[in-house]
Amino acid sequence: MSADAAGRAVNRATGPRRLVLLRHGRTAWNATGRAQGHADVELDQTGHAQAAAVAPWVASLGPVALWSSDLARARQTAAYVEKETGLVATLDARLREYDVGERSGLTTGQFADRFPDEHAAWLEDRRAEVPGAEETADVLARSLPAYEEVLGALGPGELAVVVTHGAALKVSVAALLGWPVGQADSLRGLANCAAAVVEQQRAGRRLVGWNLRPDFDSDENAG
Repeated sequence: MSADAAGRAVNRATGPRRLVLLRHGRTAWNATGRAQGHADVELDQTGHAQAAAVAPWVASLGPVALWSSDLARARQTAAYVEKETGLVATLDARLREYDVGERSGLTTGQFADRFPDEHAAWLEDRRAEVPGAEETADVLARSLPAYEEVLGALGPGELAVVVTHGAALKVSVAALLGWPVGQADSLRGLANCAAAVVEQQRAGRRLVGWNLRPDFDSDENAG
């Protein structure tokens, strides 16, 4: 073994555990600004192209595990990663987007008309949920155990990919890093098929990448 190869082997054996959190590709509802939540909306043509473009980049990172939300837009994105990596995705409902309740399927204009008070709060980055919607505490109560399970199964230097959703991803990353409640609002929403990277080191966790993606057009609506 050459010195370079030996050095790389040591780095893998002692390196940080990493999570690559990949937002799903675009859907028609993303394109028209409709709130999706738990609605099982599939990728549109652009979303399929985005997922096909990002999958080789994800594969180049050398993941050893692949997890995904069980909603169609995430499953379909994960399928492209499966093809490039040979991994089989573990589907987990805990990785779903916020349930947006009665806002599901509404455009921003329809949201404002039907729920004016809640829409006004949303414009001010405050959460005033419509009937049936999850609060952030609910999302974290189900999603954080899933992320901890993925991280806990990794060995030193190993990397896992999790395909999930924009809004839930933001608050989960902040919680994984131990940030104060509400600090996730300082993060810009991920573009479709963009990724965040979190490292687990001896000294703790850190965010080492945000909105990472190959150079292709991408919608940036959350969901």
